[in-house]
Amino acid sequence: MMRAIVFCYEMVKGGFPVFPVCPSPDATTNRTRRLCLAALLAALVFVLTYVPKIPIPVGYVHLGDSVIYVGALVFARRDAALAASIGSCLADFLGGFPLWIVPTFLIKYVMVWVVWLLTHSRGGARRVPLWQSTLAFLASSLWMAAAYGACGALLYGSVAVGIASLPGLILEGLVNTLVAVVAVMAGKKWHVL
Repeated sequence: MMRAIVFCYEMVKGGFPVFPVCPSPDATTNRTRRLCLAALLAALVFVLTYVPKIPIPVGYVHLGDSVIYVGALVFARRDAALAASIGSCLADFLGGFPLWIVPTFLIKYVMVWVVWLLTHSRGGARRVPLWQSTLAFLASSLWMAAAYGACGALLYGSVAVGIASLPGLILEGLVNTLVAVVAVMAGKKWHVL
């Protein structure tokens, strides 16, 4: 996962040696690069959401949110939000949870916005202290747990179902925060974040 994130970061920074860099990149080249990177992020979110499934009362625990958190640090806000939402919705659809596609899209979109707003200054600086990133990941995790709990209560018509899912969702948020913090620490050590 870290190698893919480093690859994405290098592409955002200005090209990766594997790909030919246009001598005079224009707006189309930049849009194409952003689209490809967003698609790569969506694919990473999908794989880490779809593959390691640990069932809980309403859905499952996965590692896709850790990619969402790191993506919110590295990518443009809209690109990261759409990639996170699309990758997660695809995992819900193919994983047998089509009822959750619309709530997932909205929840994941807001998750990226929470991380992005808490870690980016008005000038768009991306280098933030680790504690600030960790707090942003935790805030986003709390939003995710509360929103999925509320949606579970609404979709299944029972507050008890929503409350029953909260411990698993909180655990998922903590695990994803830990994985994202480790990824950010590694990225800082390798000077890519």
